Amino acid sequence: MKAEYIDHLGTDLTVVNAARVSFDKESQWVPAEDDDFMVAGAELSEKDKRLISYLARHGHWTPFSHPQITLRYTVPIFVARQEFKHIVGFTRNEVSRRYVDHPPEFFKPDVWRPRPDKSMKQGSGTGAVKVPTLRDHGACIQPYDYAIEAAQRAYTALLEAGVAPEQARMVLPQAMYTSYYITGSLAAFARFYRQRTDSHAQEEIRQLAYQVGRIIQPLFPESWEALTQ
Repeated sequence: MKAEYIDHLGTDLTVVNAARVSFDKESQWVPAEDDDFMVAGAELSEKDKRLISYLARHGHWTPFSHPQITLRYTVPIFVARQEFKHIVGFTRNEVSRRYVDHPPEFFKPDVWRPRPDKSMKQGSGTGAVKVPTLRDHGACIQPYDYAIEAAQRAYTALLEAGVAPEQARMVLPQAMYTSYYITGSLAAFARFYRQRTDSHAQEEIRQLAYQVGRIIQPLFPESWEALTQ
């Protein structure tokens, strides 16, 4: 899983002033000691920090929707399709195999997790798979590798036969990596982070969510803490 920073718009002060405009008020950065009014050497006032905390605590999400962040995700298709369920506040542009036909790359898990307890309808159990027909991790890898290699050979054969990439791609499995730009509001990314770092979320998308948090937290330290704590 990989999340990369591309660009962002706004700061914690953007959140503050989006809220204060209701009263036709505006805050400014407070200069650090012996510094000028430069964002790099300035900070929010304690009053503005308390406002951010109040907004997050009481569900006033619209001020957090004004800052925007653009990232690039490189993830297997099955993770991308889970992530695509987060619709509100996001827009995406993905690599299209209608137009590109370079050799695909595939995700290979480090651990094969067992099915969850029968009382659970989704997710994984703990530890690694250990059943008579799949005694260890290596026994799981072999059939998985065969399936991936077969799909890759079929894809290459179709292209070599002159089949259009938009049809040849049909044989590629969900384990194939895809890559896309994603732009969303601070509020939307915080919602994604809270939901996908939950212990019930799939491990692979949790890895992505933690990377997202590590990127965004330094950009909006006060808001991110207030939204995700």
